Amino acid sequence: MTEQIDQNQPIIIANDVHKWYGHFHALKGITMEVRKGEVIVIFGPSGSGKSTFIRTINRLEEHQKGQIIVDGIELTHDVRNIEKVRTETGMVFQQFNLFPHLTVIQNITLSPIWVRKWKKQKAEEVARQLLERVGIPEQADKFPGQLSGGQQQRVAIARALAMQPKIMMFDEPTSALDPEMIKEVLDVMIGLARSGMTMLVVTHEMGFAKAVADRMFFFDDGLIVESGTPKDIFESPKEERTRQFLSQILTH
Repeated sequence: MTEQIDQNQPIIIANDVHKWYGHFHALKGITMEVRKGEVIVIFGPSGSGKSTFIRTINRLEEHQKGQIIVDGIELTHDVRNIEKVRTETGMVFQQFNLFPHLTVIQNITLSPIWVRKWKKQKAEEVARQLLERVGIPEQADKFPGQLSGGQQQRVAIARALAMQPKIMMFDEPTSALDPEMIKEVLDVMIGLARSGMTMLVVTHEMGFAKAVADRMFFFDDGLIVESGTPKDIFESPKEERTRQFLSQILTH
């Protein structure tokens, strides 16, 4: 019986999360629960707190008030808890953050070898499978500088997946890419979403949201202004601010 209760437990709980930078109140009481296997899209104008919020979930940013629990572990000042949460959460950033002096396969195997203590052979096998999954198996021995932006971002996704995280977080993963490269990255993310991965995605790619999001959260000025299914958000947004923002981004 207890197992059933566990399965129904949200994998991420954020309760009244606040964050300040000096006097600037970046997050003003964010409350959100994410269930296992859900795909959540967070969208909103620049400076609305979207990236700050997902960065608090693996403690890249520290929240000063409220509670964040990831897979049953509360994020506090306890370094062991932070490390545990970080091994369960993969993160993909706007910039690819690959090591330029390491090959693609070395970039992907670095963390599994050091953190998960995998043998090199196992790490390389998994890395090659992941490169297959993101559609660039032939790039394994190249250096990041020899790849396009879209290919580098797909390597970054493979690198995050190599740690076998329970949750994947994406912070505007396509915003630094040329338009023709965006689709190749979104296709990988759509495949990942359909495989049942729990995902939090900060993005303005509304086609992606329509295709795979379970729920969407509209952030503005450090607050959740509105949330709902893609159908709710696109067809009948309740808040004027949401309507206004969507009309701007959907016409471009």
